[in-house]
Amino acid sequence: MAGIGRSWLLLVLILASVMSGVLCGEVPNLKLNNGKLMPAIALGTYLGFDRNGIVKSENKLLRDVVLRAIDTGYRHFDTAFIYSNEDEIGEAIRMKIDEGAVNRNDIFVTTKLWNTQHKRDQVPLALKQSLVIMGLNYVDLYLMHWPIALNENFTFSDVDFMETWRGLEDVQRLGLAKAIGVSNFNLEQLKRVLKEGNIKPAAIQIEIHPQIIQSELIQYANSEGLAVMGYSPFGSLVKRYGFQFPGPRIDDPVLVEIARKYNKTTPQVVLRWLVDRKVVPVPKTTNFNRLKENINIFDFKLEQQEIEKINQFNTNVRYTFPSFWQTHPFYPFEKIDIPLADPFKAGA
Repeated sequence: MAGIGRSWLLLVLILASVMSGVLCGEVPNLKLNNGKLMPAIALGTYLGFDRNGIVKSENKLLRDVVLRAIDTGYRHFDTAFIYSNEDEIGEAIRMKIDEGAVNRNDIFVTTKLWNTQHKRDQVPLALKQSLVIMGLNYVDLYLMHWPIALNENFTFSDVDFMETWRGLEDVQRLGLAKAIGVSNFNLEQLKRVLKEGNIKPAAIQIEIHPQIIQSELIQYANSEGLAVMGYSPFGSLVKRYGFQFPGPRIDDPVLVEIARKYNKTTPQVVLRWLVDRKVVPVPKTTNFNRLKENINIFDFKLEQQEIEKINQFNTNVRYTFPSFWQTHPFYPFEKIDIPLADPFKAGA
């Protein structure tokens, strides 16, 4: 009887564990057009920009965040060479692999090629440099960060982004990247890559939040079999550059009503709004409680009318708007009368 009792207790514990995972909503995977699997949410690791340039992690902050994120269930991490944090991302992943908590195949790493390395022969060298920094043998997704080529002194280069794309195709053929894609491309630029490229992009990463819903670009990318990743998913719900910008806030009545229905927070509703629109959200946080909150979005689904309500916030407002590049022939966004000063040149 004692053996039966122990067996019954073990069964109860197993069932409780399984049900806990179901109730928390485990992160599903998306199948990319090359057959690889991408986790349906990624942790963003960009810490922002200030008067001194790119904000860098101090005292292993990002390493510790990624360690905690892996424990929380994150398996997809988004970084870039220009973020100057690939070392800490890689260190955390290697630590968890060494612990036996995960295998390399469990983790999906996205990083990006910076604008000053757009010549075809520079692309493999750039990715090899990132791999050395991370201490990894390959990345799962390598994105062209911008269609804009720059010289080392940050003046404009005339390198065509299709030459750069050939370089990305090279790194996939070499096995340095399992998949390749683009970031911050507009619709026409994406169409050109699809028309002229030899390898189809697996993904595109763009800014998406309730104030810029990107319906046309999402629909087109999905119709062509590309995964869409959405950065800055919270839009005006959070402060940016220390300021509260106009737009829906965390206590917006429309969002609050939806959140109450599902017993969720309004940021969780916005992340789910992205997921239900076939977008992989890329929220960033260094707050351990927010890590848990942001990933706990796979146990509910919005109704179409709720998606439409959130879509109504659209005003085509961008928060990543490098107007200092707007005279470049491949600048992807709308132009303004008075562009911002170029912070890269200032820091060069």
